[in-house]
Amino acid sequence: MIHYSVLPMDVVFEGMSSYTPEFVDIEQNGMSMQVEPIGRFQAKIVRLYSCNPQDYLNAKYAPGTIISYNPGL
Repeated sequence: MIHYSVLPMDVVFEGMSSYTPEFVDIEQNGMSMQVEPIGRFQAKIVRLYSCNPQDYLNAKYAPGTIISYNPGL
């Protein structure tokens, strides 16, 4: 990927080295996936764990999609 900017690279990539995401493996609606919690009851899908190709065509489970979940379950 190419990123064009008038800002210096130090400003563009500031804080990138200290970013350490917390990933959680969950199962929702029979679908196993890895998510990144972004709030108390919301998470962003990072990847799916599925052998079924049809699961990857479902826009509801696309990486980057925000889902609601209960971390206590």
